[in-house]
Amino acid sequence: MGKKVKEDKKAPPEDVFDTILVESRQAATVVLMLNSPEEDVQSKACEAIYKFVDKCDENKKTLLDLDSIDPLLRLVQGEDRTVRRNACMALGVMCAHPDVRKLLRKRDDSIAAFVNLLQPEEDTVVHEFAALALSYMATEFSTKVSIFENNGIEPLVKCLSSTDPDVQKNAIEALAQMLLDYQTRGAVREYDGLQPMLDLLKSEYTIIQKLTLLSLDRSSQDAENRASLRELEAISHLISFLAHPEWNDLHVMAVMVLSNLLEDVESLEQIKETGGLKRLVAIITDQPPAEEETKGGKADKKAGSRAGKKSAKGEAKKATEEKDEQSPGGDSIIPTLPDVKMSAARAIARSARNVENRKILHEQEAEKMLIHLLSHESVDVQSAAAQALAIMCENLSSRDSIREWEGLAPLIKLLNSESGDVKESVTLALANLTTANSTNCNEMLNLNGLDPLIQLLSDSREEAVANTASVLTNLAQEEVLRIECLNRAVVSSLIDPLKSSNTNVQSKAALALAAFVCDADARTEPLLPVMLNMAPVVDCSRCVWFCSSGLDVLQQIQMSSTRRSPFTDAALDRLLDSNLSAKYALSGHLGSGNLIEDGFFDAGQLKPGTKFLSLEDYCKQEMNDKRPILLINSKQEPTPPPRQEDNDALKTDSSKTSVSGKSSRTGRETKSRTKAQREREEKQKEEEIQAQLAKEAEAQAAEENKPFTTPADPTLFKYMEDVVEKIQPLATTRLQVVALAEYVAEKMGGPIEKGQVTNFSWELPLSQIKFELKSNVVPIGKIKAGIHVHRALLFKTLADRIAVGCSLTRGEYNRAWNEVMLPQEDEVAGGARYPPKPYIVDLIHEPGKLLPVNTPEAVSYQKL
Repeated sequence: MGKKVKEDKKAPPEDVFDTILVESRQAATVVLMLNSPEEDVQSKACEAIYKFVDKCDENKKTLLDLDSIDPLLRLVQGEDRTVRRNACMALGVMCAHPDVRKLLRKRDDSIAAFVNLLQPEEDTVVHEFAALALSYMATEFSTKVSIFENNGIEPLVKCLSSTDPDVQKNAIEALAQMLLDYQTRGAVREYDGLQPMLDLLKSEYTIIQKLTLLSLDRSSQDAENRASLRELEAISHLISFLAHPEWNDLHVMAVMVLSNLLEDVESLEQIKETGGLKRLVAIITDQPPAEEETKGGKADKKAGSRAGKKSAKGEAKKATEEKDEQSPGGDSIIPTLPDVKMSAARAIARSARNVENRKILHEQEAEKMLIHLLSHESVDVQSAAAQALAIMCENLSSRDSIREWEGLAPLIKLLNSESGDVKESVTLALANLTTANSTNCNEMLNLNGLDPLIQLLSDSREEAVANTASVLTNLAQEEVLRIECLNRAVVSSLIDPLKSSNTNVQSKAALALAAFVCDADARTEPLLPVMLNMAPVVDCSRCVWFCSSGLDVLQQIQMSSTRRSPFTDAALDRLLDSNLSAKYALSGHLGSGNLIEDGFFDAGQLKPGTKFLSLEDYCKQEMNDKRPILLINSKQEPTPPPRQEDNDALKTDSSKTSVSGKSSRTGRETKSRTKAQREREEKQKEEEIQAQLAKEAEAQAAEENKPFTTPADPTLFKYMEDVVEKIQPLATTRLQVVALAEYVAEKMGGPIEKGQVTNFSWELPLSQIKFELKSNVVPIGKIKAGIHVHRALLFKTLADRIAVGCSLTRGEYNRAWNEVMLPQEDEVAGGARYPPKPYIVDLIHEPGKLLPVNTPEAVSYQKL
């Protein structure tokens, strides 16, 4: 009992060294220590390397050249926690150097090693530097794929909830880089990473907030992520973030995230229901916020240094000030930065591109905010607000609301801005505001907007000039405004834009000019020289060229969703009515009022946007195997006057006859001619030969320069004589139609039994005609075996000559038909019943038979 037990101290083994302190100032020596079997030596070597490489990039390159990467990579996968931590710190910092990252990408196990270091059982310091290494490595796309394949997204997401700000910063930075890949966006949602991101918006460190907003911006580019963010009330979080004036350096990024979210109608519905849009408008316009319940009637206000830093924990501390008393809705309003206002206006514009979104934005009076921003001193804000208003004006109700909220006056004022961007945006907004809105057009006059508009026609900004021309085109639809603009010499002001090299400016100016020259007084302006410069019309062939060029431009405008207007529709209709060949080629239909005249040709169906060639161009083409161009020309070729060469030949023959009696005497005299006489005669003959060659060359040149003449068709001329003589005198239109159908069928090969059209031989004879003419253009009178497309064209041509109204419609597979309007026969009364009904004329199977439109027989005639 009570015995004192003594413990004997063990003596150290005799074959073991005591602990010694190893110091080195050589990096190479420290690298060699990494291969030591002792964990303590490895740990101290890793710690020394960390401190060394943390100083500068040159030290990182030095350690790389000493082949330190492989041993460090081995140690981060070791069993000793201290060694693993220090090695991770050293390698994580070294990843900042691009050459280090390049070498690590070649090591298959490097990414997996860093991902494993993010496991929950590892130290916080290990999480910090492993995430740091991944944030550096994720800057290359190939490494993004490797991180994803090694399941690195989930541990990074879990690190966002760490209590250590450095772990948060490095993890969110790595995810921000990874979110550039669309696969990561879905993975972040699957691992519930969106909520931790929203929580990081409340961080005390600017760098974390900035990286969080960047990550949210990239995440919200995915539609499913936007839906998840709506469920997490991300819009409310972002608007609350904007309500903190001390975070104004990050407000632009917050608005960018909002811009992505507001693309969806569901997001706008949500922000409408929660009143968030009105709060956003109040923040952007620097208006006092709506009165809210605040705890103790006070609002916390944080301030301090918010500079980004490498170590958020080690170098930045929270700084707070005394709580300032601020009554709700008081006067203490800190304005948002101009960049934030500009981004907000662009966000509204982006959202307003959707029709449903525009309606919601209009209901929430978003136009008021944009009108308020027009008066901002920043030209960027003014331009963005005007652009957003221009898009909102596509909603008809917005055009009236902007006028009622006095939005026209600031827009007109900005027409005098020195900024080209502002003028372009403002003129676009005014163009949309005045489209189909006579009240807004008249308001332009009341607000003295005509003079600055007309002055803008000479501006150097081409798009501003084009938009201004559109505004003037809209104003010209009101007679009072048209007269006012004419009094201000608008027509002469439109001449310079017509000379522009920009086709958009030219087309808009031409439309404006067309709108104003409908008045007789406006047509007295000297516009002809300008139009001649635009299209040199010097003869009939040039007129056709001018029509073709105008047709090409109008077709391009018609295919545009923004440039097309009622004026372009009317211009195209007018142009096609004056060029029936183009109309039939593009639309496939000629009405009864479109009378076919000499010079018409059927070039076949052309697709929209295809260039329409002239008859001369088709005649100059080499013969090909495509369908022929069918020509209508009944004009007779004039009898050419006798050529001078023929007259000379006649004189020569008569002179030979008159001197025949003297031939014997001349023969005797020839023997006595001297040598000089013979040389003189030979020289004279040579001169005559040279003169003859020159005359032939001149004739050939004249033939080449001879203006193009349309090939004549004497057979068609004979057809017309027959029709006028035999068919036109018939008593009724019905009789004329039937007789003309029989006549056409007779000239085109006679009736064809049903089902035998494919066996009717018409292609070979038509090819023979092309071969004989050595041309792709075939006069209609030369065709003796034709089917639907040939007979319908001939019927329409002859019917127009005897005033029988009929249409011509092109179908598929060489089908075409004629429709006539005829009264029904009344067998009881022995007369006709009105109103007339449409009939299709059978020219194939039973020539002269009239098929009521939309009946099965008529439909069968139109289709195969």
